[in-house]
Parts: sequence; structure tokens; C-alpha cells
Amino acid sequence: MSSKAKPPIPCFDRPIVETHCHLDYLTDQDVATTVAEARSVGVERIITIAVSADNQARVRELVASQNEVYGTQGLHPHEAESWSDSLAAEIIAACDDQRIVALGEMGLDYYYEHADRKIQQVAFRAQLALAQDLDRPVVIHTRDADDDTRDVLSSFSGRLPRGGVIHSFTSSIELAEFCLAEGFMLGFNGITTFKNADNVRAVVDITPLDRILLETDAPYLTPVPYRGQRNAPRYLPFIAEQVASIKGVPVNTLLEQVYDNSYRLFF
Repeated sequence: MSSKAKPPIPCFDRPIVETHCHLDYLTDQDVATTVAEARSVGVERIITIAVSADNQARVRELVASQNEVYGTQGLHPHEAESWSDSLAAEIIAACDDQRIVALGEMGLDYYYEHADRKIQQVAFRAQLALAQDLDRPVVIHTRDADDDTRDVLSSFSGRLPRGGVIHSFTSSIELAEFCLAEGFMLGFNGITTFKNADNVRAVVDITPLDRILLETDAPYLTPVPYRGQRNAPRYLPFIAEQVASIKGVPVNTLLEQVYDNSYRLFF
């Protein structure tokens, strides 16, 4: 193998659910091709995530276009200042479709400060209340906001019967332990393969197998050995290999449990 060659993408004996990606951002090829490439390495279903007032409808179009694709409706904390009664009404109406499997991604992000912190908290609480009313799980984003994330989630303790996932978990072990105690799952992606991500691998290590979800967050966070290229759901097997290695279990054992976790939460 030359120094520039990449290993083939592994394909395992167990199917995988891609629990978090952004198909509408993968614009270099058509969605049907992206889905077919994922299917060829065992990815059975793909959940594409809404993030802004502008892409709720596009997510619904993608869900309608491909049998393997499911979706969410919700507002990313970067976009919190777009929260409105009309957007809430759109989300409520969209949930008539059972292929809209969750609300989100919602949450708090204090790293970039793209939206006022108080406004982020208002939008986060409003979407959690909708999830409670609509009987949907939640997909939560949190970055550099551990204390406020904990405070908001504490105020909904026991009020989210469908639970949810803290996706792309990069926060502290303390927040991980709190979220696990509250019944949430934790989502892990290509960051687990990054050289300087010992903190994330430590969280994987303490997370029970029955609380782990796999995701790519494509087109972002491409796993090693393809880091530097555009991410896609077809790279999910590399993440499965890494998480299985951290947990010290055969990859098919991990995949069987994570598949069950994905169905239990979303389907």
C-alpha cells in the first residue's frame, strides 16, 4: 500500500444505523448515491438532522425521497435567534409524519457564541417542551455549556418519556454521568479516532454498551484514516471499529447492541 493509499471501508455482519448526519450538506453528489454507498457497507437506515429555519422542509424532502432516510425537525443553538411561533407550528405539523423520528438538533453552544446565551436557553427549553407534547425523543448539541445544559435538562427531569441522545459527545465525564443518570444515550463519531481526543475516549469507556449510539455528523468530523476528506455515512464502520476497541468487545457485539439502541430510541 502506498503512503497515500487508504484502507478499504470494512463491512461487518451486523447492520448499522447512522443516527446523525446532514445529507442536505453533502452536495457533491446526489443523495441516492450517498445512500447507496452507505448501504453497501451495511448502513441500513440514515437519520438526517434539521438545524435551521431554512432546512426543515429540505429534511422532509429527503425523507420522502429515500426509503432508508428518516429525519428530525428542530433548531440548532447557533440558529436560536430564528426561533418563532411559526417555526414551532411547522415542527408540530411535520411530526404528523412518523418518519420524523426526533426533535433537534437543539441545545446550547457557547464556544462560537453565534447566538445570545439566554436566547439559546429559551429555544432549547421550548423545543424540549414540544418533544414532551409530541412524544418524540430529542437530539441535543452541547459545547462549552455543561452547567447550563445540566440546569435545563434538570428542569425537564422525568418529563421526556422518549428520552434522547447527547450527540457528538465531547463534554466532561461529569456531564456524561449526569446525562446517563437521566436516561439519555450518548452519540459518538469520528472524534473518537482523533489523536488528541483522549477525553472523548474516556467518556466512551465509562458509557454502558446499551447507551451508545454511532453517528458520523457528516459532512463534518471524518474519522481516521480518511480525516481531511468530506465525511459521509459510509465511513460509519471505522467509528464502530474504534468504539468497539475502546470498549474491549468484538465489533459485531458492539454493532448488535448499538443497532438495538438505535431502534429503541428512534423507531
